[in-house]
Amino acid sequence: MNCKHFLKRVIILMTLFYSIQSSAQTSGLGTWNVLTGKLTFNRKLFTMAEVQVRSQHLYKDFTYYEYKAGIGYNFPKSFSAMLAMGHYMTYDPLVAGDFKGSIQNNEFRIWEQFVLENNINRVKIEHRYRIEQRFTSTGYKNRFRYRFNSIIPLNHKKIDPKTWFLSISNEVMINNESPYLEQNRIFFGGGYELNKNITFLGGYINRFDNAGGTNQTWKNYFQINAIFSFDEFKSGREKMPSALD
Repeated sequence: MNCKHFLKRVIILMTLFYSIQSSAQTSGLGTWNVLTGKLTFNRKLFTMAEVQVRSQHLYKDFTYYEYKAGIGYNFPKSFSAMLAMGHYMTYDPLVAGDFKGSIQNNEFRIWEQFVLENNINRVKIEHRYRIEQRFTSTGYKNRFRYRFNSIIPLNHKKIDPKTWFLSISNEVMINNESPYLEQNRIFFGGGYELNKNITFLGGYINRFDNAGGTNQTWKNYFQINAIFSFDEFKSGREKMPSALD
């Protein structure tokens, strides 16, 4: 399968999934703002940290923030693992204003992550598996996540400085109790590798949330992500710019 055929199939599948959801969209375009940092120590060890702030409308009515960090280990053959933790705060999305209204969820989370990367010609593929232990306002929960992420460099064969690229991903989140399918996220976007330390990634997210029964919602977001990566060349691997979330 070549790059063009792969990209065509991914776009068709995600467009079909989006069209099914389009009749149930919630009003307003939200913003999803991400600042990611990565420091690579050597071929095996690295650390990452991230801060996020989200709003219900275009840069107003902020109702969510999080911060998290973890340490990772690169195994041979494009496989890596990470242990991380973070704090996640959600306010009532129906109350206008920034971080106003009641707190819907005050969560501390620990998670283990496993990533497998491979290439199809110039397309970079990431399979990410995550297991979460969530200490929420309503009690302890487990969650399992899988993200398929693809990066397609446009003017170079890999992500080097001055490279434009496309990014398409889909992530599914599953609970160990009902409702089992909790959330799904589709992302379409692109980015630019400014230099060896700074990458910008932006695009559109459609997020499905399932609280059980008929309580299902969809929300659209504009996402902008600034990624700062230091000494990543020490890993000996190709760059795969993406959010930690």
